[in-house]
Amino acid sequence: MKPFVPQLVYIEPQALEYPLGRELKDKFESMGLEIRETTSHNQVRGIPGDNELQQYRNAKSTLVVGVRRTLKFDTSKPSAEYAIPLATGCMGHCHYCYLQTTLGSKPYIRTYVNLEEIFEQADKYMEERKPGITRFEAACTSDIVGIDHLTHALKKTIEFFADKEYGQLRFVTKFEHVDHLLDAKHNGKTRFRFSINSRYVIKNFEPGTSSFDGRLEAARKVAAAGYPLGFIVAPIYKHEGWKEGYHELFERLNNSLAGVDLDNLTFELIQHRYTKPAKKVIMKRYPKTKLEMDEEKRKYKWGRYGIGKYVYPTEEASELENTIREYIHTFFPKAEIQYFT
Repeated sequence: MKPFVPQLVYIEPQALEYPLGRELKDKFESMGLEIRETTSHNQVRGIPGDNELQQYRNAKSTLVVGVRRTLKFDTSKPSAEYAIPLATGCMGHCHYCYLQTTLGSKPYIRTYVNLEEIFEQADKYMEERKPGITRFEAACTSDIVGIDHLTHALKKTIEFFADKEYGQLRFVTKFEHVDHLLDAKHNGKTRFRFSINSRYVIKNFEPGTSSFDGRLEAARKVAAAGYPLGFIVAPIYKHEGWKEGYHELFERLNNSLAGVDLDNLTFELIQHRYTKPAKKVIMKRYPKTKLEMDEEKRKYKWGRYGIGKYVYPTEEASELENTIREYIHTFFPKAEIQYFT
């Protein structure tokens, strides 16, 4: 697929006080994109559309260039200690994504230009926790790879962590546009992960993202560039023919990675879950979705902040986990596996 190009760009005046902000303004002007001013990346108004659904879809192709004022990093456990805030929002249209409710009425994409201030804060967190290693997740509220061909903020971050004795970077993506990251100095401190799934899930629930083959080609490039490699299977979804579908997934993955050094390969597994607020938003934004969200077929599990989620019943969840683990062990016997419910 072609790299993302925003249809509309908003820029905070304060963003132009930073080199990256000025660089992006010049770049988008040279590309002939419409640029508007906004007082704050949290207060973007005037996104076109005759109704809420049209505005949502247009927001997904809107990029806001702003300054990250809150420099207290959110925690990102269990995958990392902290989320490093490089961007917010995603151009993908994955039906199941938790950002549907997390971002609420602000689904537009935001990139932050005050990187030096963000890096200074990361240094403070590493200093506090040393001699322990502090891991930073760069894709908690975005798919940072999807916009980095424009901003290069991720590339700068990879090179920032390259010389950090007590820090590591990690992120996950569904996009194939990695060529500009291949020559980055990373020193093995950044784990590059790709989100993968069965044909059924990608076809029906992941519009606006790179194909499975595109992701695998990118994974080969990343591995050849020496990055530690990982994959996330999320959500593990029980669809018709799911056993055959997931077996094919790992068989194709194994064939695609022939000849790649897989000694440090990781897999993260997350079963499909949803909340009632998420279901309501998903059905509004994707009214024809095939995503199964029948509460009678699920088990209710209490979550943080008193908001529970619907997960697969215990026996079904165990079957899903054990089957996927078996497939991974068959094709990738040395891989490290983490399973999150």
